[in-house]
Amino acid sequence: MSHSEVIMDHSLAGMIQRRTGVSVERCYQCGKCSAGCPASDEMDLTPSILLRNLQIRTTKADALVLGSYTIWLCLSCQTCIARCPMEVDLPKVMDALRAESLKRKLVNPKAKDIVAFHTSFINAIRRFGRMWEMGFVIEYKLRTGHFMQDVMTAPVMFAKGKLSLIPPRRPSDSAMTRRNATQDL
Repeated sequence: MSHSEVIMDHSLAGMIQRRTGVSVERCYQCGKCSAGCPASDEMDLTPSILLRNLQIRTTKADALVLGSYTIWLCLSCQTCIARCPMEVDLPKVMDALRAESLKRKLVNPKAKDIVAFHTSFINAIRRFGRMWEMGFVIEYKLRTGHFMQDVMTAPVMFAKGKLSLIPPRRPSDSAMTRRNATQDL
């Protein structure tokens, strides 16, 4: 094999490196990420164990990672990367794992409400270009069926001006064009 030939890594770890630039091989299992993680007590795999499973590069280990509750519980708080002596960007890895878990339909059943929240949030941003809380809450409630969960909170939020019945307007194309033209001057 010549130096110019590249071996394509089809493992989950290889996919993560291609998508994010993060090499899970850098982790030497010191455990500082797991020790500092505020959500690790609720996780089925601690962050360091999750990385170790990615390093193994087997189909079984990859399925364990993609089906774990851990990837959905990650808060992306950056504590792990701040503590990591090798600066492994675990929140970036978790983002890629969540996307791949959804794509392969391997989402942990316990994460149903988290996935509904995640999907509803992303959809609100896609539709309106920013968050419209009322639309987000409606979609989330429809996805989860938790219609009465915090129904008494809504009147208080309306009274404080935190919820709007009308979605935010996106800047029109002509307004965007005018603004860009004045910035070029």
